[in-house]
Amino acid sequence: MRLFVSEGAPGSLPVLAAAGRARGRAELLISTVGPEECVVPFLTRPKVPVLQLDSGNYLFSTSAICRYLFLLSGWEQDDLTNQWLEWEATELQPALSAALYYLVVQGKKGDDVLGPVRRALTHIDHSLSRQNCPFLAGETESLADIVLWGALYPLLQDPAYFPEELSALHSWFQTLSTQEPCQQAVETVLKQQGVLALRPYLQKQPQPSAPEGKTVSNEPEEEELSTLSEEDIAMAVTAWEKGLRGLPPPRPQQNPVLPVAGERNVLITSALPYVNNVPHLGNIIGCVLSADVFARYSRLRQWNTLYLCGTDEYGTATETKAMDEGLTPQEICDKYHVIHADIYRWFNISFDIFGRTTTPQQTKITQDIFQRLLARGFVLQDSVEQLRCERCARFLADRFVEGVCPFCGYEEARGDQCDKCGKLINAIELKKPLCKVCRSSPVVKSSQHLFLDLPKLEKRVEEWLERTLPGSDWTPNARFIIRSWLRDGLKPRCITRDLKWGTPVPLEGFESKVFYVWFDATIGYLSITANYTDQWEKWWKNPEQVELYQFMAKDNVPFHGIVFPCSALGAEDNYTLVSHLIATEYLNYEDGKFSKSRGVGVFGDMAQDTGIPADIWRFYLLYIRPEGQDSAFSWTDMLLKNNSELLNNLGNFINRAGMFVSKFFGGYVPEMVLTPDDQRLLAHVTQELRHYHQLLEKVRIRDALRSILTISRHGNQYIQVNEPWKQIKGSEADRQRAGTVTGVAVNIAALLSVMLQPYMPTVSATIQTQLQLPPPACNILVTDFLCTLPAGHQIGTVSPLFQKLENDQIESLRQRFGGGQLEESLELKVKPSPKPAVVETVTAAGPQQIQVLMEEVTKQGNIVRELKAQKADKNLVAAEVAKLLDLKKQLALAEGKPLEAPKGKKKK
Repeated sequence: MRLFVSEGAPGSLPVLAAAGRARGRAELLISTVGPEECVVPFLTRPKVPVLQLDSGNYLFSTSAICRYLFLLSGWEQDDLTNQWLEWEATELQPALSAALYYLVVQGKKGDDVLGPVRRALTHIDHSLSRQNCPFLAGETESLADIVLWGALYPLLQDPAYFPEELSALHSWFQTLSTQEPCQQAVETVLKQQGVLALRPYLQKQPQPSAPEGKTVSNEPEEEELSTLSEEDIAMAVTAWEKGLRGLPPPRPQQNPVLPVAGERNVLITSALPYVNNVPHLGNIIGCVLSADVFARYSRLRQWNTLYLCGTDEYGTATETKAMDEGLTPQEICDKYHVIHADIYRWFNISFDIFGRTTTPQQTKITQDIFQRLLARGFVLQDSVEQLRCERCARFLADRFVEGVCPFCGYEEARGDQCDKCGKLINAIELKKPLCKVCRSSPVVKSSQHLFLDLPKLEKRVEEWLERTLPGSDWTPNARFIIRSWLRDGLKPRCITRDLKWGTPVPLEGFESKVFYVWFDATIGYLSITANYTDQWEKWWKNPEQVELYQFMAKDNVPFHGIVFPCSALGAEDNYTLVSHLIATEYLNYEDGKFSKSRGVGVFGDMAQDTGIPADIWRFYLLYIRPEGQDSAFSWTDMLLKNNSELLNNLGNFINRAGMFVSKFFGGYVPEMVLTPDDQRLLAHVTQELRHYHQLLEKVRIRDALRSILTISRHGNQYIQVNEPWKQIKGSEADRQRAGTVTGVAVNIAALLSVMLQPYMPTVSATIQTQLQLPPPACNILVTDFLCTLPAGHQIGTVSPLFQKLENDQIESLRQRFGGGQLEESLELKVKPSPKPAVVETVTAAGPQQIQVLMEEVTKQGNIVRELKAQKADKNLVAAEVAKLLDLKKQLALAEGKPLEAPKGKKKK
């Protein structure tokens, strides 16, 4: 036999490693050929690797060559290996080809490269973790290991593209990479050039497309039932028989909740939402709902847990909103804090504290941290060129300036960004700038500001990260964002603003300034806790005893992972820093983005008006949680998931289990005599329960939800196979069998009610009421499947848990939230008057009327900008522009100004 390989050809790696294993079993000549050499006479294009058999036949599929060489070495085929090879060909290779092409040919880096393969790498890691074996198909190395190792090696040999959290994958990869046949294969193919050795080969390949559907799919992969040992089954039966005795005593309740020495003390925060906006579904899943699931899970585990959040109330955005609505900033904060609290209450978010940042404690703690930083030399002073409105007698924050974009000429560009071309702008670069408050022209003047000296703190934060990241559950995107900030080097950041609404700066010469919101917003967690208990320092100055989990969308990572840690480390006051930073990607709405002004998407205050219960919203948002990549809310998909996963799977199983108890056994759980098949089911349920725990301990919230649905599917299948409704009509043995199946099924339903509690708390409580689950079992979740409803236990009245969502209902909601509410909203907010007749004399209106009209112009201008930025339908844009022009005419009349002739093209 003769094996043809080529330097720089990825497929050569696994075949050379397999050839090393087969050495001595057959005569094999290995020839290294050029990438352009045709070694298979009937192929028109060069192809390597190739195995020429003694019969004269050729094998030129990598996996086929490896299989042949493994068979020569005495290896016996098995189904699990075949499944892995099929998965490698259909799932891994398309993703890996895209990643390598982006890296080697296009020169991309970071998540652009890792994104296509992250899902596949996670799948391998999960499989290795679940079966608790060193290799993919068991205790010994198999064909699957060599084929997958050879495919992955060019990418994973660079630590930058090996996710640190995939520890099982890392161990497997290292084990194979240190074997002599694998090392020799690497030397032959990559020639110490690493992945760059593949460039000549990859440059000749067509550009691969990303694996179809993977980037937008909300579907998890299905997995086969894993194998069970006799020991697994015996242990599951032993645990089952303990029943309620297998539960630990409940933790005593504390008020306030404070850390306890010797216990696991878990402090959980959700990123503080801006008070001036109503949160949409993406905001809710990214911060508060994800954190709520973990907080509820922590309490089920009896960890000592404190979960807090609150509204972020200071800053320019609040002043702008106050001006728009004709209220004071405090009135805006009071109004919207209530709106936020009501929304989260409806979504059943289980905060221990929901506070706010406009408190005396916020001022005290922020100023203390600042003073400590100042005293230790971590604060700089410098002058900044800014626009100042002489009429308003103040420097203008970016959002208070409007003018002509210096890049594209758009006439209504903001002081921080142009909505038309999207480019970031420094306010002093605007042409013809105007103050949005009084419409006068500001002047450029210099203003003294304070800066946090991040470069001086860089080494401290790097050392802290080196201690924190290994073994932690920081999400991959958070790790990547932090690395990129540090790689580029930290820069001093301004921590003061020329505003009135904010935390005052306690320094002579800066009395008219406040702290920049990004500096003091994260300190809000501390002040909110201080409003909850005067012993707040037991949580926030106790890093030895407290684990801090912080939940947010990825745009908040730098402030929580770099800026606040720098401030806290510089203050040198033993602050508790984040142990696990959990960041989601973004949730989109159907084919676009959420937009309040365009009436697109579901916002928190609207969800309760849809008639769909809060738990259904929770379930679907968590089912599509953007954990590793962006995901999208889809009305059609929500209907499908409700009707299939909830109604037909979960709800169907729990209802049937309870109804069988009521109908066949008078509402009392029957005696259970377990057969080997029943015992095997207990072990499978236990295994899935433990996987649920493993995932939630790693804050893999979406994937853990899948374990609940998997157990429910096991239960449905168990009922379907055993047919208790038929057995109950048969012999005494048949009736006993019906009793066992019903008893096991209703106990699975009881387990599911507790597992569901973090995700669907109302449904969970409903199930527990229907089953009359004993109180000790309702709020504690151990790692074993216990018989919590013993024979003789009386259940309550059973009724359906879920309702079907109908196509007409969903289509109506899709229309309503696809921009349908915009017209209604505008009719309420903007009522343009009829076009004025010829005006002989112009009389100015009163100041109050002028202020109202200015606000309406500002609002309508924002609507037009949003529509243009989103490239909305031209007719819709034209209609809104017409309203804006009409409002401007009304404002001009009110101010006593003559109307300008309409601008347009001159006729020739």
